[in-house]
Amino acid sequence: MTQEVIALASDHAGLALKTALTEELTALGFAVLDLGTESTASVDYPDYGYRMAAALADGKAARGVLVCGSGIGISMAANRYSWVRAALCHDVTSARLCREHNDANVIAFGERLIGIEVAKEALRMFLNTPFAGDRHVRRVTKLGTPPDKPSVA
Repeated sequence: MTQEVIALASDHAGLALKTALTEELTALGFAVLDLGTESTASVDYPDYGYRMAAALADGKAARGVLVCGSGIGISMAANRYSWVRAALCHDVTSARLCREHNDANVIAFGERLIGIEVAKEALRMFLNTPFAGDRHVRRVTKLGTPPDKPSVA
C-alpha cells in the first residue's frame, strides 16, 4: 500500500507549527512533502501558498497544510488557483465542516492564533472526514468556475 503524500508549506511565522504538524503526520503514517520554509528568516507567504498550488497541480500531493502567522494571507494566495480549496481553520469543527461541506483539499492554520494541540486535533479531523457530496457538489463546483462578472441583482 502506498503512503498518501501530504504537502506542507509555511512562511517564517508558521515554521514551528509546520514542524509540529510534520511530526504528527509522520506519526500517523503519512509521507510528507515539505515545501518550505526551513528557517525563521523573513520570507513572503504568497510564495509558499503558490508552492502548495503547484504541488497539487503537479500531482505531488492530493492534500496539504499551510501555515503562516494568521493563516489568512497564505490561504488567500493558495486559493487564487481554481484547483485549491484551502480552508483557514481554528478548531475541529471548522476542520470537519471544511471537508464535509466544501471538500477542502488544503487546511490552513495561523500559528499565532491556534495552539499546537488544537491544530493537531483539527488536522486529524481534516484527514479523516470525507466530503458529504450530495447538495454540496453543486456548490463546490461553482468554487472552481466563478462567473466572469458576478451579478448584483
